[in-house]
Amino acid sequence: MQIYMRRMLLTACAAVLATGILAPAAAAPSGNKGREYYEQRGDVVWEIPNREKVIAFTFDDGPDPEETGQILDLLKQYDAKATFFVVGKQVEKHPELVRREVAEGHELGNHTYDHAYFNRGSSAETIASQLLRTQEAIFKATGKKSYLFRPPGGYYSDRMIETCKKNGYLVVMWSWHQDTWDWNRPGVKKIVNKVLGNARNGDIVLMHDHVEGRSQTVDALKEILPELKKRGYRFVTVSELAQYNIP
Repeated sequence: MQIYMRRMLLTACAAVLATGILAPAAAAPSGNKGREYYEQRGDVVWEIPNREKVIAFTFDDGPDPEETGQILDLLKQYDAKATFFVVGKQVEKHPELVRREVAEGHELGNHTYDHAYFNRGSSAETIASQLLRTQEAIFKATGKKSYLFRPPGGYYSDRMIETCKKNGYLVVMWSWHQDTWDWNRPGVKKIVNKVLGNARNGDIVLMHDHVEGRSQTVDALKEILPELKKRGYRFVTVSELAQYNIP
């Protein structure tokens, strides 16, 4: 199953790798079918277990005029690459930050235009419109396109996944044991312990670079990144994660 899933991810990312950018992702089961069904088909990626000590950090909801820059500074300090699932409206407000993300070797994913939640009643037209508007915002800011998608809240359905496939997107979720809940500001130590206490090869970690109120994500990263680096982990993008050895 992992071999098939990896091949699907590599295929979906091929065009993106050629331009140096990436896109989609998804989370907790709320669709018509469960994780096993989608994972076996290669329609959705949660993680990519492998022999290498690599881990993919992902940041949702940005860019943010304060948090994103600080996160980028930390990533650069620890020679880390990450995937940013951006919101179209935020891209339009802060295009310079998205350009910086791309310039510094990170990849971009689509996170809808206005953080829209897709439920089973969401039409294909609504979903496609959200994808397109965000894609247009990303392209206007960077001259590049993104083909990874992460639905806000991790809500997905058959219709959403099929619409993403039809429009050339791969849905990317996150490792269930690496949902930091940083958006809820549970405390720096809880965020740190969640990541460090559960770190596995091939994890996809869920964090946010735009949080309502004072974010704890930056302070948590100041502890997480050096410790994982000391353990021998390398920090890669989601698409890079797919290129490492199969277990």
